Amino acid sequence: MLDIKFLKENPEAVKENIRKKFQDGKLPLVDEVIALDEQRRKNIQSTDQLKAQRNQISKANGGLFGRLKKAADDAEKADIQAQIDENNAKVKANADEMAALDADIQKLDARIREIMLTIPNIIDPSVPIGPDDSCNVEKEKFGEPVVPDFEIPYHTDIMERLSGLDLEAARRVAGNGFYYLMGNIARLHSAIISYARDFMIGRGFTYCVPPFMIRGGIVDGVMSFAEMDAMMYKIEGEDLYLIGTSEHSMIGKFVDQIVPEKELPYTLTSYSPCFRKEKGAHGIEERGVYRIHQFEKQEMIVICKPEDSNYWYDQMWKNSVDFFRTLDIPVRTLECCSGDLADLKVKSLDVEAWSPRQKKYFEVGSCSNLGDAQARRLKIRVKGEDGKNYFAHTLNNTVVAPPRMLIAFLENNLRADGSVAIPEALRPYMGGMTEIR
Repeated sequence: MLDIKFLKENPEAVKENIRKKFQDGKLPLVDEVIALDEQRRKNIQSTDQLKAQRNQISKANGGLFGRLKKAADDAEKADIQAQIDENNAKVKANADEMAALDADIQKLDARIREIMLTIPNIIDPSVPIGPDDSCNVEKEKFGEPVVPDFEIPYHTDIMERLSGLDLEAARRVAGNGFYYLMGNIARLHSAIISYARDFMIGRGFTYCVPPFMIRGGIVDGVMSFAEMDAMMYKIEGEDLYLIGTSEHSMIGKFVDQIVPEKELPYTLTSYSPCFRKEKGAHGIEERGVYRIHQFEKQEMIVICKPEDSNYWYDQMWKNSVDFFRTLDIPVRTLECCSGDLADLKVKSLDVEAWSPRQKKYFEVGSCSNLGDAQARRLKIRVKGEDGKNYFAHTLNNTVVAPPRMLIAFLENNLRADGSVAIPEALRPYMGGMTEIR
């Protein structure tokens, strides 16, 4: 969410940013929110004037009551009482007018907030401009993509041949988009999560296990309504939502907090199950365990000073690249274009893993800098050394999210005989196993 002061002082810059995000339908909202804020200010000014008048009337009535007590003549008493009654009537009318103005201010506040939650964050100058993900820009490749001289089966076939997947049973129990992992594939899944945890602890991050449900106010603070509607499962009859990623509850941890500047940055890595609606139809390459309603993820989150957020952005995506390379998986980074950025994001970069079967890369994680958007919504403030408060910057990035990541792992470590090699880094988490057969 933008600072309304910035919007009022830079309306054309905000409009140009909306155009860069190909959301021209939101352009009228800039002028609307400026007009609404001006009306709000006028209402507040009128309320202040009415309060001053009320104070003057109350002061005058105080004098009149004193005169009334001292008056000996009935006619004089009647005259003073009439003035008091007239003043009381003015106070009543004044109170009614203030109540109407206050009610109008509340309506204006609600509409202003609704609009400000809709207007996209100002994107970083480095973000490529384009309407959708077809305009995302490849930045760098890490590792040599290899296509073996033998056929690589679809990932569900690999898992089933290793007695590690049962989709049919999951459909009977929960429907499409769920799975049973079993045997060594289930063990591999857990091993990757455990290795990711220790990998990030080794990078200096603090390990956390957060709540897996959050209140509606936190949801509003960490994401846009469009994202919420497409992703979040609501708990019926309660103000609780299942998290789609642990970023939600980890950023929510700091809601309404003022943190000392000397404590920053907070560098956290969190484990959680994740739950997503995944609305919409998806192609064959997104079936199996690629796009699912339930998965587990190791995340990294940073809360930092504004001037440090670009540094941490680079450190975070590099962590993901380094993690995948230790597992012999080639990856590339892809800079997200303006039209592919969620409204709260300043910039975002996807990490994509090589698929030897598809002979292309596919997304396995996303690193995002959200500037002060989430902090402004959730009132996450920093007390500077000068005693002044300012909003923190928040960033998040996927370390690893199996079982989707298992697709890349299995394809890149599959052998011609159908066995799967276990990279050295993962062997301690697999009981010393060097392969799965």
